[in-house]
Amino acid sequence: MEENTLKLGIDTDKIIIDPGIGFWKTTNDNLNILRNLERFKEIGNPILIGTSRKSTIGNVLNLPINDRLEGTAASLAISISKGADIIRVHDVKAVSYTHLRAHETEADLVCRL
Repeated sequence: MEENTLKLGIDTDKIIIDPGIGFWKTTNDNLNILRNLERFKEIGNPILIGTSRKSTIGNVLNLPINDRLEGTAASLAISISKGADIIRVHDVKAVSYTHLRAHETEADLVCRL
């Protein structure tokens, strides 16, 4: 990737990896991305994840779009624990606590090791 982007004059430090939850993928495709999110870290760029209110959450939990906050928070906590650097959400205030707690929990685990 680095060689191609340099040829195009793109600074690789400006690239963010977004595996694209949704975007014509099946629920199973999206779950596989989340299960294997840490593999994207091998690319070496920050990872952005946007699971907020996605149909995958609705399909897994059998919930309408306006009732997916807890599923969103859970999927983002998992994503953060697997290496997501940036999260995209609709409900910023409600989800920010989950984001902070996920990082705190990760730090606690590292300290205990």
